[in-house]
Amino acid sequence: MSNSEPLSVKPIVASSSLRTLAYEALKTAITNMDIYGRPDEVRLDERKLSQDLGVSRTPVREALTVLEQEGFVRSEARRGVFVIKKNKREIVSMIHAWTALESMAARLACVRATDAQLRSLRESFPEFFEGQPSEHIDEYSDANIRFHQRIIALGHCDAIADLTSNLLMHVRGIRSTALRQGDRAERSIREHVAIISALEARDADLAERLVREHGLGLAQHVDTYGDYLD
Repeated sequence: MSNSEPLSVKPIVASSSLRTLAYEALKTAITNMDIYGRPDEVRLDERKLSQDLGVSRTPVREALTVLEQEGFVRSEARRGVFVIKKNKREIVSMIHAWTALESMAARLACVRATDAQLRSLRESFPEFFEGQPSEHIDEYSDANIRFHQRIIALGHCDAIADLTSNLLMHVRGIRSTALRQGDRAERSIREHVAIISALEARDADLAERLVREHGLGLAQHVDTYGDYLD
């Protein structure tokens, strides 16, 4: 059973290559999806996408070809185009890769980020310091992924930012699902607060270690409880 095209895309205003604009719009929409929060496959309807984007089907088809080459979607003859889901082994591997990159970004942030940027972590995520995450899990889930993206950004390393962008769709979905299991949300908050404190103190060794342990904890959780991915 599959659902056809649940993406939320915005019409394109032509100013450069329509294929490039279609690619960017579709990649953003796919990356923002919670593909692991649903049991069914996500099928993309080329005709519907062209209508939503306000362009012909040609740039949409070309954009989907690029996304397939990058591993975001797969094309099946007589069935259509589907957003790719990873199995448990692949997800654990991707979390390991993300963790290696984010922990280095945390180390770099201790050197490269301004005091104001580091303070903004505490100021921008009141969800980590107030109330119980289980009371507003959707909001906390969104804040959680923004927090990890913010650490990547504070590292001021374009290569790390580029490499993590292609992992984001899968890591986002798995983090969102894991937060709803057991005490993962409460544990996540405690670990985030410790990471923020280490960054504010510019303790690069500690910040890198805490981010690494945080990510490896997620990988272990998925490895233990992620049989639903296979």
